[in-house]
Amino acid sequence: MNAPAIASTRRASYEGVSVAAPISIPYERFSFQPAHWWIGRAIREVVLHLGLSPRDIDGLSVSSFTLAPDTAIGLTQHFGLSPRHLDHVPFGGASGVVALRRAARAVQSGDADIVICVAGDTNQAGSFHNLLASFSRFSQDASYPYGAGGPNASFALLTDHYMRKFGATREDFGKLCVAQRANALRYPYALMRKPLTLENYLSGRPISDPVTLFDCVMPCAGAEAFAVMREETARALKVRYARVLSAIERHNAFSSDPVQERGGWAVDQSELWSMAGITTDDVDFVQTYDDYPVISMMQFEDLGFCAKGEGPTFVRAHSFTTDGTFPHNTSGGQLSVGQAGAAGGSLGLVEAVRQLTGQTLGAAVANARIGLASGFGMINYDRGLCSAAVLLAAQDA
Repeated sequence: MNAPAIASTRRASYEGVSVAAPISIPYERFSFQPAHWWIGRAIREVVLHLGLSPRDIDGLSVSSFTLAPDTAIGLTQHFGLSPRHLDHVPFGGASGVVALRRAARAVQSGDADIVICVAGDTNQAGSFHNLLASFSRFSQDASYPYGAGGPNASFALLTDHYMRKFGATREDFGKLCVAQRANALRYPYALMRKPLTLENYLSGRPISDPVTLFDCVMPCAGAEAFAVMREETARALKVRYARVLSAIERHNAFSSDPVQERGGWAVDQSELWSMAGITTDDVDFVQTYDDYPVISMMQFEDLGFCAKGEGPTFVRAHSFTTDGTFPHNTSGGQLSVGQAGAAGGSLGLVEAVRQLTGQTLGAAVANARIGLASGFGMINYDRGLCSAAVLLAAQDA
């Protein structure tokens, strides 16, 4: 007997959902405090921003790599919370958008009124070495026995493949890194405070050919957080907020590709734009997940700003600075702010909310009304498995 056909159901919109209280806990290169400490500080700041008490928070979503042996449920006791919506999102760089999507559905359905989405990690001495040894089963089997492990070798594979197939050059990747550093110099929490030139970038020491020093994020400790609620709740609290226009996520897309050159955004790109009722021309800034510049270039393509393989040409046509053309990673992104573990997946999303609510810590994009934030996470050996993106608008846009 043939299996019954599954009818396609149009996804419900995100109408009425808002994102408020963008919080960043300033990063530190190393910290002896546990992840709980960083996450707790972020939750506290969100609660204070909203003018509420912890008992008013009935939803919590947590992402962290260094929280073990606890998960989100353990944190409820640590912090005296009693949520009716609880989520643990272990998707790394895609966690911020995934957490937002789940929280949005919770507040739309009435399962929660206010959901705090928080991501944070510590970075103690030896943490990164331990990560390399247990990065993924694929990495343990395929590369660690030969003296390599973790993301550097994996992204070297992806970068080399992309350069060979689509003609990207080190100068193209360098342009993105240099622009992000220029943005970071105006963002007070960025750990990278020294100007970066293209010459500096090109002379960076080799890490894993063709990846060099300034292609790599610097591990650190920190936390990012935001609150999701209905628009009427945000208005009642008298807080500034951004509206959710659309959001997508996709996991293990294009698994038959020998080496990853596209992510799950390409599968659902049309739905992202059609649900929002806008086009790429309407976007005022973009925040991509940027642990390595090649993945930002892939996102430009897979999110529809240019066709596949046209990323290098697109990069050569824009400045990417906050006050230039195609403002991108306006806080400096992970490549200049730092990568606080899973918090890296919320860095761009939190910055997007700031830009749209007039609460920027660094330079503001002039007249910003619509922004895009995207996430990418959980690379094993030859590909990242998680892709997500959200379109946000200013509350009166």
